[in-house]
Amino acid sequence: MSDGAIEAKKGRRGGTHLLNEAFFLKHHQEAARILESYPAPDILRVLQGTSAKNASNLLSSITPPIAADVITLMTTDLLKQVIPHMSPSLAAALFQRLDEDLQRAILFRVPDRYAEEIRSYMTYPAESVGSIMDPKFLVLQEEVTVREAMLHVRSRAQKDVHDMYVTDRKQKLVGKFSVRDLLLVDPEEKLQAVMIRDLPTIHPLESREEIVELFGERHFFTIPVVDLDNRLLGVVRNEDIIKASQEDATADLQTMVGANKDERALSPVWFSVRKRLPWLQLNLVTAFFAAFVVGMFEDTIARFTALAVLLPVVAGQSGNTGAQSLAVVIRGLALRDIRPSQWLRVSGKEVYVAFLNGLAVSATACLAVAIWSRSFGLTLIIGLSMVISMVIAGLSGAIIPITLKAMKQDPAQSSSIVLTTITDVVGFFSFLGLATLLSGLLEP
Repeated sequence: MSDGAIEAKKGRRGGTHLLNEAFFLKHHQEAARILESYPAPDILRVLQGTSAKNASNLLSSITPPIAADVITLMTTDLLKQVIPHMSPSLAAALFQRLDEDLQRAILFRVPDRYAEEIRSYMTYPAESVGSIMDPKFLVLQEEVTVREAMLHVRSRAQKDVHDMYVTDRKQKLVGKFSVRDLLLVDPEEKLQAVMIRDLPTIHPLESREEIVELFGERHFFTIPVVDLDNRLLGVVRNEDIIKASQEDATADLQTMVGANKDERALSPVWFSVRKRLPWLQLNLVTAFFAAFVVGMFEDTIARFTALAVLLPVVAGQSGNTGAQSLAVVIRGLALRDIRPSQWLRVSGKEVYVAFLNGLAVSATACLAVAIWSRSFGLTLIIGLSMVISMVIAGLSGAIIPITLKAMKQDPAQSSSIVLTTITDVVGFFSFLGLATLLSGLLEP
C-alpha cells in the first residue's frame, strides 16, 4: 500500500473518531440506548475509545444493572479517568450494585477525594430508610417495549420480584410497572405508555416511621427511594420494613435499663445535666465576649442613648439572617444535597441573598428610625450597619456548618452557639463602630 493510501486511511479513521466524539458529546442518551444492546465487553471498548467526559456521560445514561456490569470490567486507569466526571451520588448508586469486596477494590483505585464523596453517599444512619433499602432493584428505561421488559425479567429479575421501576436516561424515576401487568398489555407498547406514574417516593435519610406510614396508606409491595433530584436510588420492600421494625423493638427492650447516648424527655437528671451544662458554659463565655464588644463603645453609648435602644434591632436581624442561612445549609448537608467542596458556591449564594434581604430590611428600618428620631446620622448608621451585619451573618450561617462537616463534626451540634456569637459581635461592632466613626452626624 502506498504512503498516500496509508495517510488517507489514517485520515478516514481520524474523521470517524471525531464524528463519534461529537455524537457521544451531543447525543449521549441516544448512544447509551444503542450501546445497551451490546455485551458489556463491547461497551467497555467503546468507553476506552472516547474521552473520559464522554465515557462518564455514556455510563451515567446506561441502565444501572448494565452500567454496573461494565464497571466491573474497567481497568484501574480507566476508572481513575472516568469516575471523577460522574456525579458522586450516581456513582454510589452504581457501586452499591456490586459486591462489597469489589466496591472496596474499586474505591481504592479512585482518587481519595472522589472516593470519600462516593462513600458518603453509600452510608446511611441506622434508623433511616437508606439503611434498609435494596439498591439492586429491577429498573428499565421508559422507551423499552413490554416485550423487551419481559426478556429483562426472565434474564435479570429475582424470583420474588413484584414491581419494575421505569426511569429516563438521567436515571430519574418516571413510573412503575408490575410483573403481572406484563401479561395484560400489548407486547409492542412502550413502558412509558402503560406505566403507573402516580407513585409515592421517599428520601433515603427520612426515618423509618415515615415509610411505615406510606406502606399503610398505599398498600404497595415496594416504595421507591429517590434523592432530591428524583433520581432512583433503591427500593424498600414491605417485608424489610416489618423485619426492621421488629428488630428495633427488640433492641429497645434490650437497652431499656441502659443509658442512651441521646437525651430524651425522661432521661435521668444528671445525664441531662452532663449533656447540657458544657454548652451552657460555652454560651456564657460567648455572651461575655459580646458584652466586651459593647463595653468597648461605652462612651459612645453614654453620649448617644438612642444607640442602646436600637442595638437589639441590628443584632436581632443579623441573628435571624444567620439562622435562616444555617438552617438551609444544615438541611442541605443532612440530605446530601450539597458537599463541603461546594462551600464557595453555597456561601456566595447565601451572601447574595443576605445582601438583597439586607437592602430591603435596611430600607424599612431607615424609614422607621427617620420618623422616630428625625436624625439623618442615626438613620444612615442603622441602614449601613444592618446591611453589613446581615451579609456577614448570611456568610457565617453557610460557612460554619460546612467547616464543621469538613472537620467530621456534627454541624447541628454547635453551629448555633458559634453563629450567635458571630452575629451578636458583628451586629454590635458594626452599629457601634459606625456610630463612633460618624459621631459628628449624631450631634444635635
